[in-house]
Amino acid sequence: MYDPVMVQPMRDEVVRIGMKEMRTAEEVDKELNASGTAFVFINSVCGCAAGGARPALKLALQHSKKPDRITTAFAGNDVEAVARARSFFTGFPPSSPQFAIIKDGKLAWMMERWQIEGRAPEAIAAELVKVFDAM
Repeated sequence: MYDPVMVQPMRDEVVRIGMKEMRTAEEVDKELNASGTAFVFINSVCGCAAGGARPALKLALQHSKKPDRITTAFAGNDVEAVARARSFFTGFPPSSPQFAIIKDGKLAWMMERWQIEGRAPEAIAAELVKVFDAM
């Protein structure tokens, strides 16, 4: 497990832009099994989360159309919550960072680490906005 003090600024960064943290399996079940759409961000300490994923989130969440619920869990800290969230990501291996759309309790869309790393935040955000618009 990562030092909680070290990851707190990374947690705060996404909470400040409107994401709701899921720290337990019960919180994940409540958010992802609800009707409608849930956007899930598996946060991470890695460079592609810092340089690509989190800045892309900040840009994408400024868009007028968003999922019903916008959630996050931190890989390496929210172990139970991340494991439960990933149980919804059928057909995809664990990845962090990672974005998903869960619609009515079922996986509807996924962006894995390999689709994030090395890309500009603006390109990632544009893809997220496209997904938001298509919901």
